[in-house]
Amino acid sequence: MSENRYADRRIVYMGTPDFAVPPLAMLSEEGYQVVGVVTQPDKPKGRGKTLQATPVKEEALKHGIPVFQPVKVREEGFFEILRDLAPDIIIVAAFGQIIPERILTLPRFGCVNIHASLLPRYRGAAPIQHALINGDKETGVTLMQMSMGLDTGDMLNHIVVPITPEDTGGSLFDRLSDTGARLLKESLPDLFEGRLIPVPQPEESPTPYASMIRKEMGDMDFTKDAAYLERLVRGLSPWPGAYTHINGKTLKIWKSAVCGEEETPAAPGTILSAGREGIRVQCGSGILVLKEVQLEGKKRMDTDAFLRGFRVEKGTVFTRTE
Repeated sequence: MSENRYADRRIVYMGTPDFAVPPLAMLSEEGYQVVGVVTQPDKPKGRGKTLQATPVKEEALKHGIPVFQPVKVREEGFFEILRDLAPDIIIVAAFGQIIPERILTLPRFGCVNIHASLLPRYRGAAPIQHALINGDKETGVTLMQMSMGLDTGDMLNHIVVPITPEDTGGSLFDRLSDTGARLLKESLPDLFEGRLIPVPQPEESPTPYASMIRKEMGDMDFTKDAAYLERLVRGLSPWPGAYTHINGKTLKIWKSAVCGEEETPAAPGTILSAGREGIRVQCGSGILVLKEVQLEGKKRMDTDAFLRGFRVEKGTVFTRTE
C-alpha cells in the first residue's frame, strides 16, 4: 500500500448492515484515519435473545476503531461526542437513522452517502430489491452529498453495475457493496481536492420511492404476470423470500422460471402439472415454473426431490395468506 496523502483527514463512518462493511474495511486498508464508527445499538437475536453486534461494529472492532451506538443521533450527548471527534468528513452507508442538519453541516467536507442505486432512481431504503423486481437492466452505486431531503442531495460520482437474469437480491447486494467500496476509494482523493463537481438531482425521481421490504411482499399473487413473479422471487431472495400456500402449509419459492408455452383457461394459481421439470402454475399472464422450493419445517430442495415426498395434484390452487 502506497503512502496515503490524506491520512491526516479525520473520518467518522456511519453504517450498520453487511452492505456498509467493505467501504469501512477499505478505509482502514488504505490508511485513512477513521476516528470513530457510529452504528445502531446491538439487538437481541435468537432464542436466547443474546445481544448481536452489527456487522459494521464487528468490522470496526477488528481495526481497533472506537464505536458509538446512540439510540438516536439527535441526542445532545451524542452530538457533543461527534463534535469532540472533530471530523473533516462523515461517510454514511445504510446507517438506518435520519441525520439532523447540524450533523450534516458539522464537518468541513460535509456528509457523503454511499447509496445503492443510480440516483435519482430508487431513493429510499431498499433500492437493490426494487431495481430487480421492476426488471431494470442495470443499477449501480452513487456517492452523494447529503442534504435534509431523503436521498435528494447532489450527486458526486457513480459506478454502473449490470443486472444479470440470474441475479438475486443477495447476489446484487454483495456486488453493490463491493462496488461501494471501490467508488469511495476512487472518489475520496478527488473529493478532498475539490475535483468532484456536484450534480443536482431533479426534484422528482423517475421511479417510485424504494420503500422498506416487508415480509408480506413475498406473498405470491398469481393474478400477476409470470415474468413479474419470477423477478419477485429473485428480488426477495434471500430475505424475506417469496412464498405461497398449499394444503394449509406455507411453501417458500427459491427459484422459478417463466414458461414459454401457450396459456390455458385455468384460474391464476392453478397447478397445471408437477414433475421433474418443476411445478407449472397458471398466472394472470403466462405460466410460472417453480424450480426450487421449501415446505414449512423442511429443507430447501429442488422440486423433483420435493415431489417425491409431497403429493401435488394437478388442478390444486395455490392460495395467499388470509
